[in-house]
This record gives sequence, structure tokens and C-alpha cells, in this order.
Amino acid sequence: MDTEESDRYRAPALDKGLDILELLASVDGGLTQAEISKRLNRSPNEFYRMLDRLVRRGYVTRIDGDRYSLTLKLFGLSQLHAPVRRLASYATPLMRDLAQRSKQANHLAVFDRGSAVVIAQQEAPDYWGISIRVGSHISLFDTGSGHILLAFRSAEEREMMIAEHARSKDEVPRGPEFYARLDQIRERGYEMMASAQTAGVYNLSAPILGPDGRGIAALTVPYIALVNAPSAPDITESIALLLKTAEQLSTLAGSDVASTTD
Repeated sequence: MDTEESDRYRAPALDKGLDILELLASVDGGLTQAEISKRLNRSPNEFYRMLDRLVRRGYVTRIDGDRYSLTLKLFGLSQLHAPVRRLASYATPLMRDLAQRSKQANHLAVFDRGSAVVIAQQEAPDYWGISIRVGSHISLFDTGSGHILLAFRSAEEREMMIAEHARSKDEVPRGPEFYARLDQIRERGYEMMASAQTAGVYNLSAPILGPDGRGIAALTVPYIALVNAPSAPDITESIALLLKTAEQLSTLAGSDVASTTD
């Protein structure tokens, strides 16, 4: 398409909004309205309404009173993109094998607009097991999946995820002890916690890592002790099986991302 044809279909308001998003994505710490205007060589008045709309739609947030910064809404939308759908697709046989070996159900979750969202699920092979429906939105604060998704992101991304979750769920962000727990999870490599929703269940969760080492998904086994299956793996053995599967999925995720960017 030549320049004349391109100009014919211009959408100035859309261009202005995209200019703002692309600029904010390239800086740390946000920018004031005046700084945005200066960098884009426009009048500050041109951006007031656009910034207001981007804030109201959740793509941009105000920090420190007068600075604008990107939220993780675009990141959340990206989770619906093809690579994530492929992740759920090629995770299926590995999750099925994990269920068979551990005798437990398992599910895969990603971050999407303030919540952990289940994108794949595998039932336990026998008639006892805890499962969560695909499409379920679960808390970042009191679930193994949520803890993993927060623990394996950068400090800045973690803050934005927590802020977005607090807004969407009307919850107050946790104190220093919660952040310390996330750091411990990252150092340990997995989460093990008593379920806040179901008595007798332990959430065992591990990260699916992208090529850059950041968490892109959480694999969780809602572990229950099976008294009628004495040969079933215990909780320590189940953690080992979970970590092995998560490592395999991380390898596949890295290969998949690399192949889509070649």
C-alpha cells in the first residue's frame, strides 16, 4: 500500500491512542501528560481526552498523581493469542500423563485481566479428585496458581498484576509478609499450600517459564491423600512429578515462542 493509499484510510484518533501505548511501553516509571506531548511532538491538549479514555478502559493507569503508565491489560489480552492456545493444546498429553502418574487432577492457568484463568484441565484417572472448570477465574492472593503467576514475574509486573486484581476483585493488596512468601516461592521453584477453598486439599503449583525466564502459566495439582490407593504417589513424589512436567512444558513453550519469532 503506497503513502497516498495509506493516508486515505487514516484514523487519527486511533493513531493517537496507539502512539501513546507504544510510547508508554518503551519507558519505565511512566510519563506525565506534558512529557508524552513533548515526545510525540503534539500539543498537551490533544492527549487529555485520549489519556482519559485509556485510563477508563484500563489500558493506562495514573501513578504518583500525574504520571501515566501502562497496565497489564494488553498483557492479559495477549494471553488469548495463538501461542497461549497452542500451550494449552500441547500441554494436554503431558497433563494427562501427570494425572496418570500422580493419580491426581491438574490444571493450567494464565493471568488475564486481574485473575488467574484456567485454560486447560485434566481429570484424575480414578473416581476421586478435585477439578476446576476450564474458564474459571480464580484469585491471585489465595491460590497456588495465583502465587506462582505473581512470583515468577518482575517486581514491576507483579505490582501491576496485584493492583489490577485488587480493582477487579475489590480486595486490598497484601502486606510485606505476602511479598516475602512470593520471593520464597520463586527461590524454592514451586508452591505448596493448604487450599483456602477446600479442606484436606493441598495446592501444588509450578511455573511454566518462557525463554526469558518469566512465568507465562502455572501448572497446579490439587493434591488429596488417597486412602483407598496405597500405591499412589505421596505429596513429595507428586511435587517431583509436577516439577518434571512443568519443566517439559517450559521447554516446549520456549521452542514454540522461538519458532513464532524466527
